[in-house]
Amino acid sequence: MKYLALLRTLFVILLLPAVMSYDRYHYHKNISSLDGAWQAVRGNKTISMIVNDGYCMISTYNLEGRQFFNTRGGNITVENDRIILKVQFNSADSTEVGKIQKYSYSIQDDILNTDIEDEKTAYKRADAGKGELAGNWRITRRKQGDKMVDAPLRARRTLKLLTGSRFQWAAINVETGEFSGTGGGTYTFAQGKYTENIEFFSRDNSRVGASLSFDDTIENGNWIHTGLSSTGNPIYEVWSRFKE
Repeated sequence: MKYLALLRTLFVILLLPAVMSYDRYHYHKNISSLDGAWQAVRGNKTISMIVNDGYCMISTYNLEGRQFFNTRGGNITVENDRIILKVQFNSADSTEVGKIQKYSYSIQDDILNTDIEDEKTAYKRADAGKGELAGNWRITRRKQGDKMVDAPLRARRTLKLLTGSRFQWAAINVETGEFSGTGGGTYTFAQGKYTENIEFFSRDNSRVGASLSFDDTIENGNWIHTGLSSTGNPIYEVWSRFKE
């Protein structure tokens, strides 16, 4: 009996590292499987969900009618078959900021089924989240007049999340829940030319349908963004990859 008990103990000891390794692989595989851009159509509304660098932004809008309805987002992880979202902004309900929300999900053949927007909906993958600019970015420096000014990390921040083909920026306050604005759509980046095609804009729907081009480079891991803003003002910004 003692011999059998010893064999069982040795078996568990030998098996445990393999099980832990599988769990870690399975966990990270599930997180990366969400990376990229997902879209669904519900009536006359388009729902855009983009995920990268452990961050998520979800927006609902009507492109033809130039209507913006709402957006929310925050840090995203996966546990078993559940999406876990720690809300950092919600344009429709600031009281949601700071809350942990869980949703069911499954992925098959590039179709994501999830109830992350109230009812179970099928989202089609638009891209897999790969690209030179893909990731979560934060403004860390900008030119004001003739001077470069640092933008230290504070509760109020502007983030820009990019996948392989889609982008969204959001100006938020993670402590007060204040939401200052957002915009998003598709983008291209080639030979130093970065172009945004705006599909929704919370502040001014007259910007919807516009294309803005910038002369951008990646230097020492930072994204140098120069050109004219949507209001026609010159900008020079430094964006850095951001993770909390």
